[in-house]
Amino acid sequence: MDLLLKAALGAAVVVILAFLAKTRNYYIAGLVPLFPTFALIAHYIVGKGRSLDDLKTTIVFGMWSIIPYFVYLAMLYVMVDRLRLEASLAVAALAWLMAATVLVSVWVRVHA
Repeated sequence: MDLLLKAALGAAVVVILAFLAKTRNYYIAGLVPLFPTFALIAHYIVGKGRSLDDLKTTIVFGMWSIIPYFVYLAMLYVMVDRLRLEASLAVAALAWLMAATVLVSVWVRVHA
């Protein structure tokens, strides 16, 4: 039943995104995926299972995690003029992966 609920929630988000993409305010579709669903879950789990300092560290790391997402968006913005959409998305996702790897590497060195 839990898996069915998760699938229904995911399908609902896709329907909302598809609907928004067809409206006059289509750009709002870029905001919906940023609702902090997984962040809420992660912060709840860390907050319940670890110390307040660990939760605050998780929150700060989350703030820094905006950088790889910005790299993804910036790369996608540049690449959509140069490549097909699918290739642009792939390049942008790879740029996100590289930026996320750098972020985690730096974080581990600084906070080790």
